[in-house]
Amino acid sequence: MRSDECGIRNEGQPQLRTPHSELNTQMLSQPFRPHSLGSDLHASESDVESILLSEEQIRQRVAELGAQISRDYEGREPVFVSVLVGAVMFTADLLRSVTIPCSLDFMAISSYGKESRSSGVVRVMKDLDESVESKHVIIVEDIIDTGLTLNYLLDNIRNRGVASVKVAALLDKPSRRLTDVSVDYVGFEVPDEFVIGYGLDFAQRYRNFPYVGVLRPEVYGGK
Repeated sequence: MRSDECGIRNEGQPQLRTPHSELNTQMLSQPFRPHSLGSDLHASESDVESILLSEEQIRQRVAELGAQISRDYEGREPVFVSVLVGAVMFTADLLRSVTIPCSLDFMAISSYGKESRSSGVVRVMKDLDESVESKHVIIVEDIIDTGLTLNYLLDNIRNRGVASVKVAALLDKPSRRLTDVSVDYVGFEVPDEFVIGYGLDFAQRYRNFPYVGVLRPEVYGGK
């Protein structure tokens, strides 16, 4: 999901309408764990309406992004901040394509849960393990949708005294923007559909699908 605005987040799905100024942000002290879900939803490829991006298309584009980042950060050592859970697959493949020294850390953000619509609450479920002060940070996202969660993340990282911060996203859905955010490295621009696979989920299912597909509306309660 975000298909995450996830932590569980599905930023890629029927969307958040709350203005950015109304977002309630809070840090939670408990360890990050995916929500416990019932057995009422069983992931099946029959739930996929169509395949939007094939495994090979994703592989080629991620390799291109890794090469571009390696050129842009030559002589520097960026810190990749992967946003759990949806960006994990993209992050792993992206880092394998990066040829310069780099490091990796994780954050987990929650605003969706099992539902397909955001609650409008942005919560940090897991913070970074290491300081990023004076470092060059690249936030790695699965999908950018309304831009509200990304805007919060950018402010959060900038306030830590970083040397720079940029964003790499596998998918971008600009038609859903509610706030102006810049995405520096984009894999694919996608239409306004509920997308799953390659790390993106609905209710924690479908992440393991090797492609990006469009979920049938009857699965998530859409029209």
